[in-house]
This record gives sequence, structure tokens and C-alpha cells, in this order.
Amino acid sequence: MLQDMDFTGKAVIADRGYDMNNVLELIEKQQAVAVITSRKRCKIQQTCDWRLYKERHLVECLFNKLKHYRRLATRYDKLACSFAAFYRWPLFFYG
Repeated sequence: MLQDMDFTGKAVIADRGYDMNNVLELIEKQQAVAVITSRKRCKIQQTCDWRLYKERHLVECLFNKLKHYRRLATRYDKLACSFAAFYRWPLFFYG
């Protein structure tokens, strides 16, 4: 999947799981900057732009929030009473 993407002139931000020689070489071939921290067990630690790496944390937090509120997106609470119980405030419907 990474081979099909064009990273030319961009920064690739990823976590430690992508600290592999083949991934780093692929990023380097496309003339991009790898912002990937080294694994703790590596003898040679590569440098990382920590200010740019912190932006990965913002994306991770966004996915965490989306997972937390998935019950709204998938409509688990189809009845008004269970929807109101989830949010802890009463919903009044006039009919």
C-alpha cells in the first residue's frame, strides 16, 4: 500500500511500529522525510522531529474520540429514552 502512495517532498509521520528498514528505504526513495521514532531495542537510534511527531498524537486522539462516540454514528440508541439515558439529560418530545 505504501508503494502506491506518492510521498515526494512530504513528511511521513508514523509510530514505532513502522521503524523497519524496508519502510524507511521506501520513504527515502521517494525523497520524503521520515518522522518515525526508533524502537527502544535498536542500538542505533535515529533522530526525529519531535514537534512534528506530536501531531501524530492529535490524530490518535481523534480516532479515540470517534471510537468513543461510535454509538451515535451507528445509532445504537434508536429509542429516545435510551438516547436520553446515555447523555444524562431528559429529552422532551411534544406530539
